[in-house]
Amino acid sequence: QVQLVESGGGLVQAGGSLRLSCTASGGTFSVGVMGWFRQAPGKERVAVGAISRSGDNFWYADFVKGRFTIARDAAKSTVILQMNSLNPEDTAVYYCAATEPSYSLASPQSATYAYWGQGTQVTVSS
Repeated sequence: QVQLVESGGGLVQAGGSLRLSCTASGGTFSVGVMGWFRQAPGKERVAVGAISRSGDNFWYADFVKGRFTIARDAAKSTVILQMNSLNPEDTAVYYCAATEPSYSLASPQSATYAYWGQGTQVTVSS
């Protein structure tokens, strides 16, 4: 069973940056696409970004384009979400997710993802 372990959440002022990291147990070929989702209080969970295992296929939500960058270290089964120019609307619990190894295209569809992390809180103060 694959487990996803997240780190890097916290409290930051508006305009600041945070870097989230997620590592999948089980080795490089235990997962396919890796992505990040977030859920703000009282709202549905939404996709933030995703990246293929090869690192050459990406998807970003419109509300993070130009501010967030997703990267992948396939050798370490790790995905990074670099978040810059944060604003209070980015406050949410951020979840790492991963698909089965057979998936190759970055996708925002949560049903695509078989494995989920426990979530890490990101709070942006104004």
